[in-house]
Formats: sequence, C-alpha cells, structure tokens
Amino acid sequence: MNDHIFSNRKLILLLIPIIAEQFLNSLMGMADSMMVSNVGAAALSGVSLVDSINNLVVQTFAALATGGVIICATYIGQKDHKRANDAAAQLILVAAFISFALMFICMIFRDQLLSVIFGKIDADVMRASSIYFLMTILSYPGIALAAAGGAIFRAEGNSRLPMNVAIVSNILNVAGNALFIFGLNMGVFGAALATLLSRIFSAAVLLVLLHRPGQIIRIGSLHRMKPDFSKIKRILAMGIPNGIENSMFQFGKLAIQSSVSILGTTAIAAQAMANIFENVNGVAGVGVGIGLMTIVGQCLGAGRKDEAIYYTKKMIGWGYIVILASCLFTYAIARPVVALAGMEKESAALCIYMLGWITIAKPILWAPSFVTAYGMRAAGDVKFSMIVATLTMWLLRVSLATYLIRVVGIGPMGVWIGMFSDWGIRAIIFTIRFRWGKWIHKVV
Repeated sequence: MNDHIFSNRKLILLLIPIIAEQFLNSLMGMADSMMVSNVGAAALSGVSLVDSINNLVVQTFAALATGGVIICATYIGQKDHKRANDAAAQLILVAAFISFALMFICMIFRDQLLSVIFGKIDADVMRASSIYFLMTILSYPGIALAAAGGAIFRAEGNSRLPMNVAIVSNILNVAGNALFIFGLNMGVFGAALATLLSRIFSAAVLLVLLHRPGQIIRIGSLHRMKPDFSKIKRILAMGIPNGIENSMFQFGKLAIQSSVSILGTTAIAAQAMANIFENVNGVAGVGVGIGLMTIVGQCLGAGRKDEAIYYTKKMIGWGYIVILASCLFTYAIARPVVALAGMEKESAALCIYMLGWITIAKPILWAPSFVTAYGMRAAGDVKFSMIVATLTMWLLRVSLATYLIRVVGIGPMGVWIGMFSDWGIRAIIFTIRFRWGKWIHKVV
C-alpha cells in the first residue's frame, strides 16, 4: 500500500479543505435564507425561487471548471506543467467570455425569464424575486472565474487555498447581510448586494494568486491571453457533457419548483428550507467527489489505471460515511435553525417532516449514485454519465414529483419521493457500469 500515489494522510489533506469549502458555500445559502426570512415569508420565497435559477448558473460554471480540473490534473500526472498552465489559461478565458455573455443576456430578458419560469405568483413574491435576480445576475462573472480559479488550484492538489478564500468570502457575505439587511434596512436588495460583493472578492483574489510566481500552475497576464481552440475544445469536450447534465438537473429542479409554487407560501417556504438542509448534508459527499476527480486524473495521467479504480472504490466507501454523518448532523440542528430563522409554525413542521425522510434515504442511495459518477467523469466517461443522469432526472424525479404534486395532491413531499427514486435507479446503473470497467477513456 505504500506505493500508492495518495496516502491516507494525503487524501485527508486534499479532501478536508474541499469539504469545508463546499460546507461554507452551503452555509452561505442558509445564512442568506435565515436573514432574509426575518424580512418576511414573501422575501424568503422570492429569494428561494431566484436561487433555483442561479443554481443553474452556478452548476453550469462548475461543470466548465470540471473540464479544466480533469485536463489539468491529467497533465500534472504526466508531469507536463507547461500544458497544464496552457489549459488553465484557456479555462479562465472561456469562463470569462461565457459568463459576461450570459450576464448581458439575462439582464436584457430578466423579467421575461421570471414570468416564463414561475408563471403567476403573488405580487410581493414577484417583487422580491425581481430585485434579487437583477443584482445576482451581475455576480455571474464572479461565480465563473471563482469556480475556474478554485478548480485550477484543486487540480494541482492545493485544496487548502480555495478553502481559505471561501472562508473570508463567507464572512464578508454574512457581515454584509447583517449590515445591509438589519443595519441599513435594505431587505432583499441588501442580501443580493452582499452576495454580489463576496463573489467578486473570491474571483479577484483567486486570479491574483494564480498569477504569483512559483505556482505549479501559473496564469500569465490576462490581457495577453489568446484563445487556443484545440485546448478549448478539449476542455469543452469534458465540460459540456457535465454542463448539460448539471443544466438538466437544475432545469428539472425548476420544473419541480414550478409545481411547488402553486402550493402557496407555506409550502414554498418549507420546501426552500428543506432544500437548504439537503444541500448542507450533501456537501461532504460532493467534496469527496470533487477530490476524486483530481485523484483519478493524476492517476490516469501517470498511467496507473488500477490506482484510479482503487481510489474510486475507496471514495465511494468514504462517501457513505460522510453522508450518514452529515444527514444526522443536519437533522439534529434542524429545529433550532428553523426557530432562529423565524419560520411560521406550519412551514417549520412540514420542513422537519421532509428532512426526516431525507435523513433515512440519502445515506443509503447517494454515494453510489454520485461519487461513482465523479470518478467516471474524471476518467473521460462523461457522455454516459450525462445520458443516464438526464434520463433518470426527467423520467423519474421530475415526472413522478409533478404527478404526485399536481395530480395526487401529496404536497411538497412528492419532490423527495421523486428524488429518492432517481437516486436509487442511478446508483444501480452506475454501479453496473463501474464493475464492467468500460468507463476509463483517454482524456488527453
């Protein structure tokens, strides 16, 4: 075991900062919702609805960054640092171009987007949504460049630095919320402004740090970057299938949110808080998966296929452990959190009920459904993952949830029944694919 590329100590040093960073990002969402909930149920509902759009954007740029992680980590495994640097520069260039283009498009069509996605909702909820959406659109370049910068550091095995930036960014966001919402009485606008400033901070700091001499991967002067379409093609070949998969996932959530939005403010608020808890109890598992991409990429770059298989199995096992611990933790803190958030009694009770079922199902189903897929993507098996995840999302999660809510009238619990069925079938398919061994492809 001593000849493995990653010792247990090295794995822990890689994974803990990634998990901590993911946890902090989820806590930022929870802190936002808790603070905004004190403004009123309409404000919380409006922020929740817009965040379902913004999560689509976040996941899209995370997928693009994933393409960069896979390419850069593989080059590092090959000890070809020049190509790793070139790939990283192209990732930054593509992230900047796409994010600014998306920002301008959403600015132009923001009102139409809200109307098409959410239809007719209460006037005060739409007002809050419109304000929050306008401000957060401006943060899209910050989201993209921070995702790309953090991914580059993680590809070289330096997960601690992005975590430290995330810590400071989260502190700034919470402090900004406190100042703008409570100190200056700016309501939803204040929450959006704090989020915007914290995201700009993250992107700026990571870009500056990537420019420092002595980095394994170093980005040169931004204004001298020129597009290299062969490298961009490789990044997009990894990133686009992940982007489509993540986009379909978020579009599915939007479709489900559209059904939840007809249930009234109480159900929307309960579902919003349950979503936040579910995001929090999944971050450790996501962190394990993100770390696995660096691990598999470096193993395959070094030509050690058996190591890639070994670590994927190992990380699936670790995924079971961290998801169980996370679910028990979030369930334990749920009642104090909803009390501090000032949620109405009916919304709080419904939220706790749904979280109880999540705590039962998620530790059983999540790790083989998601961690396995992270390893497969890092090995270049991105199209299969995309097709399976998209099909299970629409055929199970969305369709079943929509039927249970709109036809059966089961309420927001229908969302989670659909989700559990999605996880279960996906876990079976990915496990079979992994055991067949057809998931390792040539990445670069």
